[in-house]
Amino acid sequence: MPAVSSYSVLFYGGPDGYQTNRAQIQLNDAAGKTLAWIRFNDPGMFFEADSDTGGIIRMHLPSAMFQSVLDVLRNEKPINVYFAQGRGFLGTSAEPVGEAE
Repeated sequence: MPAVSSYSVLFYGGPDGYQTNRAQIQLNDAAGKTLAWIRFNDPGMFFEADSDTGGIIRMHLPSAMFQSVLDVLRNEKPINVYFAQGRGFLGTSAEPVGEAE
C-alpha cells in the first residue's frame, strides 16, 4: 500500500463544478508522485466509478465527507491509499486506543 506523504486541495466553482466534481484532494508520495485523486460530488451530481488508471487512483465520495477526509489527512499518520475490488480505499495503520493525536 503506497504511503501518502502530502496532499493538495482544489475546489471547482460554477453550478455544475468540473467534470461532475465539486472538489478534489490530490495525494502524493514522498517523491511528489501523484498516488490518487479523491473527488467529491454534491447531491444530484453524477458519481463516476472509482478506478486505477496509469497508476493513479481516482476515488469518488460525497461532498459531505470532504471535511472528514481533510481531518484524517491533517491529523493521522501513516496514511495509505490503494485500489481493490473496483474501489479506492484511504485509511490509517493500526493505532493504539487513546493515543490522543
